[in-house]
Amino acid sequence: MKGSQRADISELLRSHGIRPTHPRIEIARVLFTRREHLSAEQILALVNSRFAESSKATVYNTLKLFLKKKLIRELIVDPARVVYDPNTEPHHHLYDVVTGLLTDIPAADIRVVGLPPLPAGTVAEGVDIIVRTRPRS
Repeated sequence: MKGSQRADISELLRSHGIRPTHPRIEIARVLFTRREHLSAEQILALVNSRFAESSKATVYNTLKLFLKKKLIRELIVDPARVVYDPNTEPHHHLYDVVTGLLTDIPAADIRVVGLPPLPAGTVAEGVDIIVRTRPRS
């Protein structure tokens, strides 16, 4: 990784209150240079293709920290597939159930005209829409 890229990623982590350790920098590099929806297993494989030193636990713990600090979003596209999205701007997704391809939909392309009443004492944090598609039969 170039020195300037490492510095940029370190600054990104610091700006979210995250101490930039080597494993965290490598995991962030995978997420933010690729800008793809990746599973934890894909992230682990990509990190270890450069430095075979990260464990599954390290990746999961780091993703949990990144989620808590709102650096990434977690998408549960189906019960067996969870991916992590480095795009935290409001947007939605198209999910091809056959190929597994996940594509961003700009928030402005979908309009939500109302929400059901929320439980007392709560506010909506966001609305995530996943449009599942498949080829015509």
